Amino acid sequence: MRNIAGLLILFAFFCCQQSSAQIQPPLAPGAVPQGPQEPVQQFYAEDGGTSEYLESIVIPPKAQAPFTLLLETEWVKTLSDGGTMTMVNKRKIARDVEGRIYQERWFLVPKRGKAVSRMTTIQIADPNKHTLYNCFMNRRRQCVLSTYSASTNAIYKFQGPPSGPLPDDAGFAIHEDLGQRVLAGLETTGTRDKVVYNPGVLGNDQIMTIEREFWYSPQLAFNLLSIRSDPRNGTQTFTVTNLSTSEPDPNLFNLPEGFNVVEQRQTSPPEN
Repeated sequence: MRNIAGLLILFAFFCCQQSSAQIQPPLAPGAVPQGPQEPVQQFYAEDGGTSEYLESIVIPPKAQAPFTLLLETEWVKTLSDGGTMTMVNKRKIARDVEGRIYQERWFLVPKRGKAVSRMTTIQIADPNKHTLYNCFMNRRRQCVLSTYSASTNAIYKFQGPPSGPLPDDAGFAIHEDLGQRVLAGLETTGTRDKVVYNPGVLGNDQIMTIEREFWYSPQLAFNLLSIRSDPRNGTQTFTVTNLSTSEPDPNLFNLPEGFNVVEQRQTSPPEN
């Protein structure tokens, strides 16, 4: 964003320099300009567009279930001409016996493209101290400290609604059990949930189906393979690889060297 803002400023400056001799504020008949005349600033403006964010897998702060893994993400979006656009990345995630979670965030890049992904953020969550650090890999070198509300006793439910009609005639849900499967060396349980929305519920003019398939590991309490298909956003696939269930490197849970902490936790109001 900083680079974009810089380009816009340079663009505006260039426009001002080129047009200062021709463009002046309008004057009433007979009026005489007073003082130096400022050139009219010009900025590039464009209506429409959207910002898209991909939500990854959910990692609960479960204690006594350590791991280190590499999560591979693939996001396939269908284009209006029938083609597809695929974005990918890989990132490291770890959890120790205390339930602390380490996650890296990396830019998505075009699959088989020339762009190289880079890390944007390191996140360290501690369910015992209720702290969450977001350390941003930019020039500011800051770790923003906020409150992490989840505890090691938190329960996360991944299954969707049971099979049957949705409220208010919105559509219907289909729940399927897919059985057992070994992934990354661990036993997982498969589930497929479909939600079919009737026309008009979400502004859709036809029936719209959103489907989720995931393979859940009871040992680690999260999905080792998760696939979400949504006609609005395409197909998102998250695959766990390089899985180790040993205690991770304790240095992962230290803040990056040379980073400053910015406090953003909410303080409780004083008691009366």
